[in-house]
Amino acid sequence: MSDLRVLAPMRIEARAARAGAPWAHVERIGIGPRRARRVACTSARPALLVGFCGALDTGIEPGDVVLASELRGAAQTLPCPDPTILAGVLRRGGLRVHVGPLVSSERIVAGKGRQELAQAGALAVDMESAWLAETAVASPLVILRVALDTPHHEVHRPLRLAQASLRAYRSLRAACGLIDDWAQTLMSREVILAAPRASCAGVLRAIEIVERALEQYGAPIFVRKQIVHNAVVVKRLEADGAVFVDELDEVPAGATVVFSAHGVSPAVRAAAAERQLAVIDATCPLVAKVHAEARRYAAEGFEIVLVGHDGHEEVEGTVGEAPERTRVIASIEEARMIAVEDPARVAVLTQTTLAVDETGAVVDTLRERFPDLRVPPSADICYATQNRQDAVRALAADCELVLVIGSQNSSNSRRLVEVARRAGVRAELIERGEEIDPAMLIGVNSVGITAGASAPESLVQDAIRALAGLGAIRVSERVVAEEEVQFKLPKPLRVGC
Repeated sequence: MSDLRVLAPMRIEARAARAGAPWAHVERIGIGPRRARRVACTSARPALLVGFCGALDTGIEPGDVVLASELRGAAQTLPCPDPTILAGVLRRGGLRVHVGPLVSSERIVAGKGRQELAQAGALAVDMESAWLAETAVASPLVILRVALDTPHHEVHRPLRLAQASLRAYRSLRAACGLIDDWAQTLMSREVILAAPRASCAGVLRAIEIVERALEQYGAPIFVRKQIVHNAVVVKRLEADGAVFVDELDEVPAGATVVFSAHGVSPAVRAAAAERQLAVIDATCPLVAKVHAEARRYAAEGFEIVLVGHDGHEEVEGTVGEAPERTRVIASIEEARMIAVEDPARVAVLTQTTLAVDETGAVVDTLRERFPDLRVPPSADICYATQNRQDAVRALAADCELVLVIGSQNSSNSRRLVEVARRAGVRAELIERGEEIDPAMLIGVNSVGITAGASAPESLVQDAIRALAGLGAIRVSERVVAEEEVQFKLPKPLRVGC
């Protein structure tokens, strides 16, 4: 059972909180700064202040939830615990949620006063939060307010007040009905970071290629497929003017197109030439290495077994180098079953983002069946993939939960989840801190964090801040390797060229 203390200024607000969270201890504290200052928040027990507010931002509607990131009073601005995880809970529960500064006023604010506060960046106004926070010197205080009225719908008439109050009441009750698991996670914990983690050299190069192309040639710059498999990165580049397409026939003839880090087949290159597209190739050099191996083995008359996930963009590009001579498998079972024309003329290649241990077992099975199996002189699985998997194994024994940050379509991120689970620890894939489900944190004292090679480090830091919003954290790092690899940009995009 949670030790959360729920505070509500008005009777109707306290009633909504008790209706939504009957398990909680709800205290009615009274309206206004004078009563708020009397509330004792001197223990370490976490507290949640719930109630109504007046919206300042024009994008907020009556019934929307406002979570305070900071509190602005008459004399000072106070930080609030990061509400990212709570915001995710409420949004998944169907509520509209806004996170940002909340200002407290000693009197009701209307008209021009609202406009002035909004221009200063505040989302909403109330009459208690900042004064209450002044007394919360030892306890975390989270502020959850529901918009009663807005700049466009100020409540003056009794009928409108009744309607707005009912809407706000229902929203507040619903919000309180969603916080049980979140409340049970409010505690201090250890956070262990895997190192290396997050973006590798090939990903950084691909993103920089798009950024430089936008600077040099201007928007729009077309990109075939996602430049890297991370939705947050793609969305940011879209905002800067990049246009992501599935196929080249979506690109106007003569336009500039970037090939993604996963590589493309010769057929795609030929199609780009036919449409007279200006091509900028962001293929990762380690993927290009596998393509070169495919061409070499095919030219020497070998049948190629490509270990990878059929349909993945990298696999499609590699197969395209020698489609008549390449077969794709993904498991030991398929390795045992595959039939070849000449067992003495078989070569093996692998997708660069696979799990090292699983792929090794598949290749070993192929070696048992084909003793003359040709293997590239250096491993196809890239250094970054291997380092990140080694780092996860290193921290798994010290964690009760591993959070892997990456998109669902990121192969290397999904492999990190599998590696952690095979090491005996619970692991979950999330795209950002807001996706952390409190249910997975209940009773968990130690959390490991890593990120796939296509995820930016900024998302790791966001997740750390989100966890810190639940209580004090102790952050440490498990380092298994230092990465100093850098790849050159295509010549037309290099500074000074």
